[in-house]
Amino acid sequence: MSNETPLAGLTVLELGSSVAVPYGTWILGTLGANVVKVERPEVGDDCRHWGTGWYHGVSGFFVALNAGKKSITVDLSDDTQRAALRQYIIDEVDIVVQNLRPGQVEKLGLDAEALLAEKDKLIYVNSGAFGAKGPLNMRPGYDPLMQAFGGIMSVTGEEGRPPVRVGTSIVDMGTGMWCALGVLAALRNLEMTGKGGQVDASLFETALGWMNYHATSYFGDGSIAERRGSSGPGMAPYQAYNCADGYLIIAAPNDRLFTTLSGILGHAEWPQDDRFDTNPHRWDNRATLNVLIEEVTRTQPMAHWQEKLEEAGIPNAPLQSIDQVVAHPQTQALDIIQETDDGRFKLMGMPLSFDGVRPPQPEGSPELGADNDILFGDKTS
Repeated sequence: MSNETPLAGLTVLELGSSVAVPYGTWILGTLGANVVKVERPEVGDDCRHWGTGWYHGVSGFFVALNAGKKSITVDLSDDTQRAALRQYIIDEVDIVVQNLRPGQVEKLGLDAEALLAEKDKLIYVNSGAFGAKGPLNMRPGYDPLMQAFGGIMSVTGEEGRPPVRVGTSIVDMGTGMWCALGVLAALRNLEMTGKGGQVDASLFETALGWMNYHATSYFGDGSIAERRGSSGPGMAPYQAYNCADGYLIIAAPNDRLFTTLSGILGHAEWPQDDRFDTNPHRWDNRATLNVLIEEVTRTQPMAHWQEKLEEAGIPNAPLQSIDQVVAHPQTQALDIIQETDDGRFKLMGMPLSFDGVRPPQPEGSPELGADNDILFGDKTS
């Protein structure tokens, strides 16, 4: 692959905030596109003020989602500024990605239909909450709403306990990934037909996508997935087990691995027990099996069991916090933690490489309105 980043030469206008669209445009920017982020004057993207960690006075949340972008502030209620933004899109922009409240872009004259009528090569991506049609299509939404409404919370956590949200913005970020994937497909279509077009993604559709095999199982035999803690559906042993100093995930869901694990744990007789002799039997009797396994694993620290499991080829992993994750030699070896050229920020890079080279993160997030000259010359908004 060329040293030129794949999307170099393309300009993306981000007309959005929060997580989903900023993550999608971060992907496009990391792949080489010039991303111009539209923000509200004075306050900017809500995400500037979110999170519990701050980095050089900036929300770590915002830095991670907006590295490498340019920022312009536009008062969308101001006819002159809105007209300038519209003309900029017509003259300079290849891709628009937006997640304003439902109905807002239409009122502003910045919707796909209006812009494509003037620029048919434009690729325009809508990222909504519930989808482009249906009885809920005009409702706004956030990640935890969709984790609940889309069923993800129904399979996350432990039965009998309060609902649990997945600990990262999986629906938001997943939607951003679908936006980026939609852009790549639309670029290919543009190459073949000379026409741009409209791409639609939504938080709810992303949540439904994450529930794919749960839905198919339900369609097959009517089974409704349950919350199973750290285990996987229909596989045993396949979950976290408490050791003397923490939790270790052990994955031995087939008969060969289970036989090996049983020997390591000092119970070579388990595979002959008719409760545990096949994976379906182990799954049906997992509560009993898990108690027996944990009675043994609790007697030694994680490192003891990891060494034995690794030697035997049984997949395993300790539960790690983020400080442990970033310090691990495997993380370090991947060079996925990248530093900006000015040395101010460390960022988690793109989980993708081309011919062994990971796209860099040369810049941190922009100051609010730092690039207003793009739209207003040397004036400020």
